[in-house]
Amino acid sequence: MKTVRLTMAQALVRFLAVQHVERDGVEHRFFGGCFGIFGHGNVTGVGQALAEAPELLTYYQARNEQAMVHTASGFAKMRNRLAALACTTSIGPGATNMVTGAAAATINRLPVLLLPSDAFASRRPDPVLQQLETPWRGDVSVNECFIPVSKYWDRIQRPEQLVPAVLSAMRVLANAADTGAVTVALPQDVQVEAYDYPEEFFARRVWRIGRPVPDVATLNLAARLIRDAKKPFIVAGGGVIYSEATEALARFVKRTGVPVGETQAGKGSLPYDHPGALGAVGATGTLAANKIAADADLVIGIGTRFTDFTTASKTAFQNPAVRFVNVNVADFDAHKLAGLALVGDARATVEALDERLHDWTAGADYRDRCAQVQAEWDEEVSRLYHLGHGPLPAQSEILGTVNSLSGPRDVVVCAAGSMPGDLHKLWRTRDAKGYHVEYGYSTMGYEIAGGLGVKMADPEREVYVMVGDGSYLMMSQEIVTSIQERLKLTVVLVDNQGFASIGELSRSKGTVGFGTRYRYRSGGSLGDDHVLGEAPDYLVLPVDLALNAEGLGAHVFRARNIDELRDALVAAKAIEHTVVIHIPADRYESVPSYESWWDVPVAEVSKSVEVAKARREHERGAARRRWHV
Repeated sequence: MKTVRLTMAQALVRFLAVQHVERDGVEHRFFGGCFGIFGHGNVTGVGQALAEAPELLTYYQARNEQAMVHTASGFAKMRNRLAALACTTSIGPGATNMVTGAAAATINRLPVLLLPSDAFASRRPDPVLQQLETPWRGDVSVNECFIPVSKYWDRIQRPEQLVPAVLSAMRVLANAADTGAVTVALPQDVQVEAYDYPEEFFARRVWRIGRPVPDVATLNLAARLIRDAKKPFIVAGGGVIYSEATEALARFVKRTGVPVGETQAGKGSLPYDHPGALGAVGATGTLAANKIAADADLVIGIGTRFTDFTTASKTAFQNPAVRFVNVNVADFDAHKLAGLALVGDARATVEALDERLHDWTAGADYRDRCAQVQAEWDEEVSRLYHLGHGPLPAQSEILGTVNSLSGPRDVVVCAAGSMPGDLHKLWRTRDAKGYHVEYGYSTMGYEIAGGLGVKMADPEREVYVMVGDGSYLMMSQEIVTSIQERLKLTVVLVDNQGFASIGELSRSKGTVGFGTRYRYRSGGSLGDDHVLGEAPDYLVLPVDLALNAEGLGAHVFRARNIDELRDALVAAKAIEHTVVIHIPADRYESVPSYESWWDVPVAEVSKSVEVAKARREHERGAARRRWHV
């Protein structure tokens, strides 16, 4: 057997460079490059290997370790999980900074490869700088933190262990049903040790992603359940988009008249104006989708995890006779809500069901009702887009302005706060990849970094990052990376002087927005929102986020109202590098909930009259919860 002598890090880079994936006869490289921030743990190992062979794997510089994992997640999501980025860090804080990003990737089922350095395998320098000392176990390091948030975890203690470890890592990364963050910890001494690796290890390797179909008997049973249903309803999740099943779903829905509600990850499964599109469903759902969901006697979940928000804390589906049919490539998700499990690829399974239902449609009365609530909802969106609210604009007006001035293939990116819920309800999607909101982990700080990943994955699309001031303050530095890589983002920075989403939730639960307003301490407290409206001048913090963005290298516009926002968005189109548009918003003007509920427990006993009132309201909502067994 022919061998080639390389360090473990050099072998790793060569291996990653020749990994490919194939689906539907289309092959391409799996790894689009490697992000890295170097320290003593990886600069002479993985860093040396990347510097020595830039033609093998493109190196990208980042400013924050958590952010580069978010960028990798955005990249993988935009590529429908058929491509990934690697991320390397030194041992210590550089490694543990990635834990939040790892959790977000795994919860959202997105492939990212994490390569944190580790303490010396030899234990000769012991304890080395940044090494965690555990008296009862000598082989523990901070990288054990990644175990619960990774789909695969390993540590390379000897250079030859790289071969089975990275093959197992690729098995998980390329597995549609079981992907997420993959962590391979690399002791800093082992990274530079040489070994005679077999040449075959570096041969082009293609990981084939198939389209499994459920067994015939289960498909036939599902078709019978659909035929017998009077009020069937589809919940489209992220699996519809990842499996590229949007066209198959659109054909099925148009022919049968079965309406569709979308999860956060599934938004864009249908264009907003498709005859069957009722929009978002669940706690952040539309009035149209939530009305139809409440009466549905059969819910067909396609590629959804049926999270708490999607089911409105188990209150969304109120029909006493409701049953579930779940199409999912992951067996775990297919069996949720005691549904009939169709374990298979979303596109292939929808096509198989369509064949079995070729002569069936939903009833005319039911289709007419769905069309009516769809039209009513479209009018409500238009109303919220044009409120004419003042003196500060409402958030819904800001979203509507961005939506109206964005192109059909442009991408909106968001993550945490009140904007994901408003976007879920109100954004008029026109393209399957035009809506990119991280809401599996609701990670504050994802927005700009994730938007960068979207732009890396598809540079021809315009990317609009919607971010609140709270998230911006947590992680804005990847503006610098976007400028360095000449990857333009248009960042709409909505400033409402604090954590507006939790402020609204707090007020609704009787706790007056405690700890959610950015302001000077007054009377020994940061306790509440002070008054409903603008804080007195003496309490306002002298923080200028637009100036901060300008200092990071962005072209900045300051918009004081909707007209100025519109002008800034138009002007931004002609600018070639990252733009930040700063606009204030009224933190108290929110989009309503539409016949939905979210289980946020309220104190059972309290001296506050408002808290006691909120507890009674919570108990009324909780009474609608159902077991689906």
